[in-house]
Amino acid sequence: MTVHTEPLRPAGLAGHPGAGLVPTETPLYEMRNICKRYGSFTALDNMNFHIGRNEVVGLLGDNGAGKSTLVKMISGINPPTSGEIYVNGKRTEIRNRSDSEAAGIETIYQDIALVDSMSITRNIFLGRELVNRWGFMDHRRMQEVAIQILGSAVQISGIDNPDKEVGFLSGGQKQAVAIARAVHFKRNILLLDEPTSALSVRETEHLLAYVRDLKREGTSSVLVTHNLYHAFQVCDRFVVMSHGTKVFEARKEDTTIEEVTDHVIRT
Repeated sequence: MTVHTEPLRPAGLAGHPGAGLVPTETPLYEMRNICKRYGSFTALDNMNFHIGRNEVVGLLGDNGAGKSTLVKMISGINPPTSGEIYVNGKRTEIRNRSDSEAAGIETIYQDIALVDSMSITRNIFLGRELVNRWGFMDHRRMQEVAIQILGSAVQISGIDNPDKEVGFLSGGQKQAVAIARAVHFKRNILLLDEPTSALSVRETEHLLAYVRDLKREGTSSVLVTHNLYHAFQVCDRFVVMSHGTKVFEARKEDTTIEEVTDHVIRT
């Protein structure tokens, strides 16, 4: 089934071929005419956005563009004021984290959202602990699964003990734990909100490699970043936002880093 959308074409970009792309097949996730208002303030205005299968989407724009609002909405933290959301072509209500998890969406936030005083195992299963038949946490089973995750889903250099406290890990290792958690609990969409902001060059390269590996395994991603060079390394399509609207959209093969940079700067 082909899903047709009619994305917003902002003033100054009318008729531009990258101003709004129509998906060629049913997307994994799609927003149609989404608005988000806080009183008289409009954070998202008639926003159209989709995530395709086996695709990495770069979500770009300056501070205050609406990127984080969009990510929180996809994550189920901020429900839309109006508009429609479709998952695999079906109209869906996503109004909390349980809804987004049920849709196969996992998020890695800028602050990583790990608890430093807890072990790697506890962080992986935080809020989704395995329990035994009596309803108590099954620590042994969680540790066994954590060892399997760390050894297969995501290779994390320097980590050989799932009982190690997260507070002793480097920034890159923390990101890898967060990705390992995401890989274990979902197989559809991974949202990464400024994941490289606190990483070294080597750790950044490892994270971008994870994103490429996940795509090969069938997981789509949305990468929110200020670094366009990182985006061009892994993204298949770019969406530039400004003041809560989409002002530019293009596939990687149809644009250049100079053109994308120009749209980010002039918004």
